Amino acid sequence: MYPPEPWHLRGQMYLSVFLIPRRDVPALPPALDAAVRPVTVGGRVAVGAAWVSYEPGGVLHYKELLSAVLVHERGRPRVSITDIWVDSVASREGGRRLWGIPKELADFTLDAETEPLVDATITAPDGGAPIGAALVRLKRRLPGRFPLGFTVAQQLGEQVRRTPVRGRAGLRTAATAWRPEPDGPLGYLAGRRPVLSLAITDFWLTFGRSAEERAKTRSA
Repeated sequence: MYPPEPWHLRGQMYLSVFLIPRRDVPALPPALDAAVRPVTVGGRVAVGAAWVSYEPGGVLHYKELLSAVLVHERGRPRVSITDIWVDSVASREGGRRLWGIPKELADFTLDAETEPLVDATITAPDGGAPIGAALVRLKRRLPGRFPLGFTVAQQLGEQVRRTPVRGRAGLRTAATAWRPEPDGPLGYLAGRRPVLSLAITDFWLTFGRSAEERAKTRSA
């Protein structure tokens, strides 16, 4: 029903970083909350929100909206995804079963045809309630391609699953106007301006470990 780990993916990402009061940040599951601590800046928690278009050329192609908390585990940086929607059943099931990523289904529009504007909306499935929208204005393209590397930490069962993500991408500066529904699941972002927005362009990435890498991790 879904590809085995690792997933090789290609596409475009439109990322914003917010600084949110800790009381407003979604709670992490118990095992994960015991293992990690949020990264704070001036007493506020760093939260990333991103629209992603995974394109043909990877193992799956679909659209995604996610919100994640930047955390650390004994000083090691991690990313913990708190809210995430996709328009692919295979992505939802694989994300949940392989890595403990709490994916839900939704309906998307993600229109990047009117460069330099990207217009995005998301609603609950089958014409359900709106979840949010955003308008991204792409700006300067930075020369070259840049390495991507981070670790996603999620609760899978009663354990913490740590998953490496590696790749390369182009970068563009951007300005993003977010419009989450105040009473919806991303209401904690409503009325807030991001401190940073970037477009991560034409990326390729590997999400997860090969069978050989998993065997080495278990034996370490």
